[in-house]
Amino acid sequence: MNSRGWKLVALAVILSAVSVPLMAHHGDAGRFQEDVSTVSGTIVQLIFVNPHSVVVLDVPDASGKMVRFMAEMGAPSALSRGFGWTKNTLKAGDKITLVGRRVKSGAPYINLTERALIFRTETKELLFQTANAVLPPGIVAKTAAPAGNPGGAAY
Repeated sequence: MNSRGWKLVALAVILSAVSVPLMAHHGDAGRFQEDVSTVSGTIVQLIFVNPHSVVVLDVPDASGKMVRFMAEMGAPSALSRGFGWTKNTLKAGDKITLVGRRVKSGAPYINLTERALIFRTETKELLFQTANAVLPPGIVAKTAAPAGNPGGAAY
């Protein structure tokens, strides 16, 4: 094979290697409701791992029965850089309110990557806000998405 052939093979290998991670990340088009929902509950656990951190909380339903919710967020690095989060930001027993998009299936799952907020239920201290979220009255905006990091998510 001549020099030009080897260069084309090398280019093909490089492009293939770069495209694999791009294909690995999935979209969520059509998976979540367009309107946002608000849920309040008690933290069970903050799963501070890649590629998406997850907030696990118990939320009372209309009859008072606890429903275990999961809320998907961005990567820990984005949450740390954008909002100062650590694995200890939310602790078991903390009372929080989430605003985000529920999954269309009706399962207790909420997406916090756009038009989303997290604040402490009792003190109204804002812990997380995507750039396109509407802040409700009375929320104390101590933390907000910094410029250049909309949503704090790595998307």
